[in-house]
Amino acid sequence: MSNPIRNFLNEDQDPKAIEKIVGKLGSLLMSGEIIEYIAVQRKPAVNLSPDAVALTTKRIIFCRFKNLGLSMELEDYIWKDVDDCHMKESILGAEFTVKTVAGQTSKIDYLPKAQARRLYTVAQEQEEKQREFRRQQDLEEKRAAAGNVNVTTAQPHPIHSQPPEDPVASLEKLKALLEKGLIEQSEYDAKKAEILSRL
Repeated sequence: MSNPIRNFLNEDQDPKAIEKIVGKLGSLLMSGEIIEYIAVQRKPAVNLSPDAVALTTKRIIFCRFKNLGLSMELEDYIWKDVDDCHMKESILGAEFTVKTVAGQTSKIDYLPKAQARRLYTVAQEQEEKQREFRRQQDLEEKRAAAGNVNVTTAQPHPIHSQPPEDPVASLEKLKALLEKGLIEQSEYDAKKAEILSRL
């Protein structure tokens, strides 16, 4: 058994199924993409080619085998397009569901509970990274749209440049940025003190 496959056998995954999935996905991975976890379906009835879900550093990939395992259908979602991941446990196993920001859903059922829990944990870590990325992106867009008030660096204006901005107007703009959540209280306090010191 090769070492890369051994990395995915932590929660009693079927070694043959893992080997088959890793073999199929190996040539489909993007540059710099690494498989983080694979969960394999375990139906109560005989299942020669169980479906699986793989989490990579860049996406979620659902692997659905067809025609007694002779063909495979892949369905993947890039992490930035994933809105939420859910897990629901039942007597016969667990169900893992993915919902995209566009409203699409995809799920896999009959996952062993230990695998589903690990899958959910890895997915939540990726979701948290994406939420922070989207928050930062949204913040940058709002700052860009807010106009020409620069709260992070204070540049002295040459004497012969434009007339100085009205300090009251500057303070009002600054307060508006704070109330919209575009700057933090510490940035607000520092910039306010600077404006008041010029009076």
